[in-house]
Amino acid sequence: MANKKATNLVYQRAAVSREHRAKLLGHCSFTLWFTGLPASGKSTLATATEKRLHERGCLTFTLDGDNVRHGLNGDLGFSPEDRQENVRRLAELASLFRDAGLITMTAFISPYRRERAFARSLAGGFDFLEVFVDCPLEVCERRDPKGMYRKARQGLIKDFTGVSAPYEEPDAPEIRIQTDRMTVEQCVTEIVDNLIARGLLSG
Repeated sequence: MANKKATNLVYQRAAVSREHRAKLLGHCSFTLWFTGLPASGKSTLATATEKRLHERGCLTFTLDGDNVRHGLNGDLGFSPEDRQENVRRLAELASLFRDAGLITMTAFISPYRRERAFARSLAGGFDFLEVFVDCPLEVCERRDPKGMYRKARQGLIKDFTGVSAPYEEPDAPEIRIQTDRMTVEQCVTEIVDNLIARGLLSG
């Protein structure tokens, strides 16, 4: 997704492998890639899922869209090009976290299928699960905890997903959660049960 500017690079072989870390921690590492409209419940679910996994003794971390824009991605806006670079950086970061042995939750809109496909391409297959936080636009807009939809409708925010910028729903997400029909606890339980069924967590 980005042109490499650095040349003469060689991968440094690590003395400690991902498998070594998994044996030490007692669980494998993978990424739960939460995607959905603004105010669909991505951050809430990612945070609650991390808490549940932490309580099970797992090493976890959540990459939240707003949080990373305070630092790592503070130089990016919301144009299509900046959104693409935002996801590229976070996909690479999630890949590093997998190698480090973490179960990583990512919570950002990532509105384009192509970007999410790139994030998936960095994983081995089983260790990347797309979680579609499926919530109707009218429900998201009714929630509007930050008042962003209202500002977007007033023309105060440009390139706002769901209003003035597109959101491309996943074609075949591993997990689909309907946050307008379930409580947070029910959603998290469904996610964890799915992970157990896939053999990513012990029952």
